[in-house]
Amino acid sequence: MLIVLLRHGETAYNAQRRYQGKSDIPLSARGRARLRAADFAPDVVVVTALCRTAQTAAAVFPGARQAVEDDLREMDFGDFEGKTYGELKDDPAYRAWVEGDCLGRCPGGESRAAFSDRCCAAFSRLVDEELRKGSPCMAVVAHGGTQMAVLERFGAPGRAYYAWCASNGGGYVLRADRWASERTLDLVQEVCFAEGSPW
Repeated sequence: MLIVLLRHGETAYNAQRRYQGKSDIPLSARGRARLRAADFAPDVVVVTALCRTAQTAAAVFPGARQAVEDDLREMDFGDFEGKTYGELKDDPAYRAWVEGDCLGRCPGGESRAAFSDRCCAAFSRLVDEELRKGSPCMAVVAHGGTQMAVLERFGAPGRAYYAWCASNGGGYVLRADRWASERTLDLVQEVCFAEGSPW
């Protein structure tokens, strides 16, 4: 089975480099305009309850039915959401979080470990279900954090957490041949469905 794991298109928060997290920010006009349809059409695409994933899925996979798996939603950045580095850099709680390699719990939000465990458990359930059904392909449109959490744990060849974050509208095609025996997803190729992307 092949798995396509994409990041949503660009939002205003992305363009302004704001922490977005669980905030339900729609795609910007530029983000919508840059997306293009894929050259394949899955029957179903998994999205989160945040509208930016549904909007991206509708543009990239226009004929697909959408199924919501909200445990794949982005990390909850708590008190940091909606703010930029420049707005937060003098906040002692933010400085402590950054100096701790962004691993600790965001005030009012999640830790990276809790976020990763949530995403990986949900993703694993989905892959197991699709393999049981004999599906040839599974398509997921989620978030940059979702990609990083899932692929840091399951992706091969191995990469560090931040190295798995694709550009908006971008992502990965993965092969699940070793999933049942090794809980490993082999990278086939990187893809992007947004014009003007660095890919």
